[in-house]
Amino acid sequence: MFSIGDFAQAGQVSVRMLRHYDQIGLLRPARVDPHSGYRYYEAAQLRRLNRLTVLKDLGFSLDTVRTILDDEVDAAQLRGMLLLRRAELAQRITDDEHRLRRVEARLRTIESEGQMSSRDVVVKTVEPVVVAELSGVSPSDDPTDVGPVVQGLYGRLGAAMAEQQIGLAGPGIAYYRPVGDGLEVHAGCQVAPGSVSYGEVSIVELPGIARAATLLHVGVMDEIVASYAALGTWIEEHGYRTDGTAREVYLVAHPLPQQEWQTEIQMPIVEG
Repeated sequence: MFSIGDFAQAGQVSVRMLRHYDQIGLLRPARVDPHSGYRYYEAAQLRRLNRLTVLKDLGFSLDTVRTILDDEVDAAQLRGMLLLRRAELAQRITDDEHRLRRVEARLRTIESEGQMSSRDVVVKTVEPVVVAELSGVSPSDDPTDVGPVVQGLYGRLGAAMAEQQIGLAGPGIAYYRPVGDGLEVHAGCQVAPGSVSYGEVSIVELPGIARAATLLHVGVMDEIVASYAALGTWIEEHGYRTDGTAREVYLVAHPLPQQEWQTEIQMPIVEG
């Protein structure tokens, strides 16, 4: 038999924790000396302790741990439960990292407020272009939500264009339309007029914009919200209205690192 200290060391837990497990009936010692009150454990109890520790570390409540252990689930069932719990925790970490990126992007937006002058905005006419495109929906207009959708669409679009040996006729263009709480996302590549749709890829002509307020965003896409905010502020301050749509023209993009990207934002405007 193990003394409580030796058993704690073998199970990689504290003596205090073993006493707590005893008090709540989760792991009773095999024997308690009636005179000294010392607790003693058997080697076979390490099996229950190991399962208890893993389940607790995975975030299960002690009541749930007790139920699982008392039901004496076999190793295969326990492994299935642990894999499911691990997947849930991994998703939570991903969600938290996603939330952190959004907070950091918003903080950078706040820090950059007022740093762009009206000289950064150019009003111009945008000519119509023909693009091969794929479309999808982003759950919000936040760059950390939009980015993965755009990247996925361009990945599929690039593969399809390579398979069909369709050449580029200019920089990539993505455009967006509000839909509910999210955005309708269109990822396009400029192609020659007369190109034909194939598979899931559509060939469309983007109409020209008689008057567009444009702003060049330089840097990573997670920070483009600051440029959108600056452009939107300029539009309002100069008495214009916009319809909520926007285009992004990727003047400098992949395969260069995003820090070197140059993206022109285009928003149609009319007199307010």
